[in-house]
Amino acid sequence: MSKPSAERALKDNEAKSVARMLRVSPRKLNLVAGLIRGKKVSNALAELSFSNKRISRDVKKVLESAVANAENNHELDVDSLVVAEAHVGKAMVLKRFHARARGRAGRVEKPFSNLTIVVREVESA
Repeated sequence: MSKPSAERALKDNEAKSVARMLRVSPRKLNLVAGLIRGKKVSNALAELSFSNKRISRDVKKVLESAVANAENNHELDVDSLVVAEAHVGKAMVLKRFHARARGRAGRVEKPFSNLTIVVREVESA
């Protein structure tokens, strides 16, 4: 009497990985995600390894997780993987205040982000 399992949302030659609640604004995370969109996985990993952005370590972990999912769960060839999608979404925002002059308060927002990376196996020409 259990619920039937849902069909796979991705194609057979794709695998994905999701990171939720990354402590960085979506705008900053999207700059790093833009570095790897459409690139081969080996080039994208090299790009992230030498990036000076703090969040690039987390993006690299998500990309490595997507590659591991492709290899272990879907039997895809690691050498022919390409970053098909890398999209960023908003998560929650912590609201804090900073004391200002004359008894006032300044609002401080600390945003969080979600990151989804989809890798696709392409046929070598």
